[in-house]
Amino acid sequence: MSKLWGGRFEKTASDWVDAFGASIEFDAQLVLEDLEGSMAHVTMLGEQHILSHDEVKQLLQGLQQLKQKAIAGELTFEVYHEDIHMNLEALLHEEIGPIAGKMHTARSRNDQVATDMHLYLKERVKEVIQLIESFQHELYAHASENVETIMPGYTHLQRAQPISLAHHLLAYFWMLERDKERFSDSLKRIDWSPLGAGALAGTTFPIDRARSAELLGFNRVYPNSLDAVSDRDFILEFLSNASMLMMHLSRFCEELILWASEEYRFITVSDTFSTGSSMMPQKKNPDMAELVRGKSGRVIGNLMGLLTLMKGLPLAYNKDLQEDKEGMFDTVKTVQGSLSIMAGMMNELTFHPDTMKQATERDFSNATELADYLTAKGMPFREAHEVTGKLVKYCVDERLYLRELPMSVFQTHSALIQEDVYLALTPEQAVARRNSYGGTGFNAVREQLKEASECINAMTTL
Repeated sequence: MSKLWGGRFEKTASDWVDAFGASIEFDAQLVLEDLEGSMAHVTMLGEQHILSHDEVKQLLQGLQQLKQKAIAGELTFEVYHEDIHMNLEALLHEEIGPIAGKMHTARSRNDQVATDMHLYLKERVKEVIQLIESFQHELYAHASENVETIMPGYTHLQRAQPISLAHHLLAYFWMLERDKERFSDSLKRIDWSPLGAGALAGTTFPIDRARSAELLGFNRVYPNSLDAVSDRDFILEFLSNASMLMMHLSRFCEELILWASEEYRFITVSDTFSTGSSMMPQKKNPDMAELVRGKSGRVIGNLMGLLTLMKGLPLAYNKDLQEDKEGMFDTVKTVQGSLSIMAGMMNELTFHPDTMKQATERDFSNATELADYLTAKGMPFREAHEVTGKLVKYCVDERLYLRELPMSVFQTHSALIQEDVYLALTPEQAVARRNSYGGTGFNAVREQLKEASECINAMTTL
């Protein structure tokens, strides 16, 4: 069978040139979307009396047969036919004969491929949202069980103030909530139909673009045919949202990796999500967390790749746009796999509250409590900050901690310090007293959990 576009050509390309230009190796993933788009287009052509009833019937029957074979994995594609669109048209020709060529009436591969990708991303984004919610469920479950589990909070990777473990976990819950909102909002722009825009200028046939959009479940039709075939903003937005999501997962994985080390021993990662060393028999490596951390760079790279591709393209379609798909497919696979790993790993994660608590008792993360204590007794905060700093310096020199200082030393620095300071400097008090909205105080965290619970209850996709 000759090329479907080959009428004005006298020479044919060598096989290796065909292979370089073909996209079927990866856009075969769009087979069901392409068939769905073709069935909607043919139905619309029939309703507009552009094709006869019998032609529509034959085309739809043939397309339905191809769909069944596609689902069963029985279709074979050829590089010679370049892409999923021409492969399916060639296969339809084998099913029903030359009438297959009428399927392409009033349509170009330019609006066809754009439609396929809109349909593809529309479903994949919904799946990503479901996976985010699964991970949020795991974070919420652990947070609910660890409101009064005390751990060190860090800034600059230095111990800063004691906090609730639940508070720390909920920080990621809210990051994911924002990620979910971004993906949900992007559906408004993915839900546009390019079908019927033609190659770039529309068509002379009396098509009904709103009808084909309705048949495909789109909420809106691109108002401009040039924009319809050249727009890849919806993919860029998906890649951007995915990059931010993966950045959040990577940050959490970095903390899990640290917490699982001998230096921290805050958690134990399940054997299911760990690997060993081929040389060192004692090793238990948190490799799945490391892989998710690493794969964040891959997703961010896909975003940078498409941004770079798009920045110099004139309107409308250019062959460069064939390169928009592999990064999109790879990102979908990477994000879905990473979220599944995170939810599974979180489900089997073991926290060690005693170790976390001990870490807050042998450091100076309660120094802010002393400054606040003095401020509450009337001392200006800046002066309280300086007094506390001098006391910390004294402790460092004497190899002591604040709660180990005798009252005589405290009062040498300020007569405002009384016996009640020892209670104020306990990790429990340091955490419990911070009940400002969004704070780490136990009561504040319980209120935060109520808000998180409302988000959980509103999840309808699981």
